[in-house]
Amino acid sequence: MGAFPERLSAALDQRKREGLFRHRLTLESAQGPVIRLAGREYLNFCSNDYLGLAAHPKVTEALRSAALEYGVGSGASHLVCGHSAPHHQLEEALAEFTGRPRALLFSSGYMANTGILTTLLQRGDHVFQDRLNHASLLDGGLHSGARFQRFLHNDVSSLEAKLTTADGPKLVVVDGVFSMDGDTAPLADIAALCTAQDAWLMVDDAHGFGVLGQRGVGSTEVAGLDDAAVPVLMATLGKALGTAGAFVAGSELLIEGLVQQARNYIYTTALPPAVAAASLESLRLLQEESWRRVYLAGLIARFRRGAEQLDLPLMASASAIQPLLVGDARRATSLSEKLREKGLLIGAIRPPTVPAGTSRLRITLSAAHSEEQVDRLLDQLARCWLEV
Repeated sequence: MGAFPERLSAALDQRKREGLFRHRLTLESAQGPVIRLAGREYLNFCSNDYLGLAAHPKVTEALRSAALEYGVGSGASHLVCGHSAPHHQLEEALAEFTGRPRALLFSSGYMANTGILTTLLQRGDHVFQDRLNHASLLDGGLHSGARFQRFLHNDVSSLEAKLTTADGPKLVVVDGVFSMDGDTAPLADIAALCTAQDAWLMVDDAHGFGVLGQRGVGSTEVAGLDDAAVPVLMATLGKALGTAGAFVAGSELLIEGLVQQARNYIYTTALPPAVAAASLESLRLLQEESWRRVYLAGLIARFRRGAEQLDLPLMASASAIQPLLVGDARRATSLSEKLREKGLLIGAIRPPTVPAGTSRLRITLSAAHSEEQVDRLLDQLARCWLEV
């Protein structure tokens, strides 16, 4: 068979035996609270479209109009001839919204995180990351060549013990909202510790941006932290804004340093200008329609009250991510399949995405959901939980 086919085959067989084999879903509709798969409609509770903007008519029209003016592809990297007016306008709007001097677009969150970390860090530096950080943050830290340490989840004392023994440049990296647990980092305490220890703080707010805070800036707004406390703020555009791509916001020095040195920015084709235009419209809606965040918060509270009454083992989370802890990977898959039979789409999250023994259903709520849809979710969860 050959070494590579044999290795791949063995790995796939093992995943199937352990209930870890993954399947792609092919949607036949726009993203929304109800989607269509293989001709059947499902209530969708596994999307990150937190504000319901992914198929908003005004966002769609902004993309269409920009595509007519700028075409579909950007044609080149930002530093060649791929940087168009919509890119520039979006960067300026994101900088103003987050209260930072500048912002820089990346083609994806993974590219942003790995690009930021491999640019900032050098051999001999120290990088400290929460144990539950997103894979892109972990990969960026490992690939940077810096001395890499992980501290206990949301444990400021664990971080402090590691910071105090390190000499030289120090960077602390955390998720604002953790993507699989839905809980929030203690950013105010971490920022204070970083200041005391002369360390920089980077926050990946992919799941907080647009959702948390009075203005929707995210977890840093809730914690009351400015750009001095959080010099590196990263967030994605494909979740609350409903489009695609990512950005980093910070000082003039940080952003220009990334423009000149970040390989993930320099050596890749820029996002389509139409996507940037659509993102700009989403950002405008985020700011003008605060009811979306208020309504979503009400849905989250309604769901958690119902789950508590049904004795469903939800993990502690005040975000749109509501994990239902199952434990066993096969049981989580079985529960997901039972719910799909009932017309509800919820993904089973299993190792290696989460630690062994903590498989779960990752339930996500959106401002596009109705209260009746959330009540149906609770009813079917209760029924299927007993069956599995």
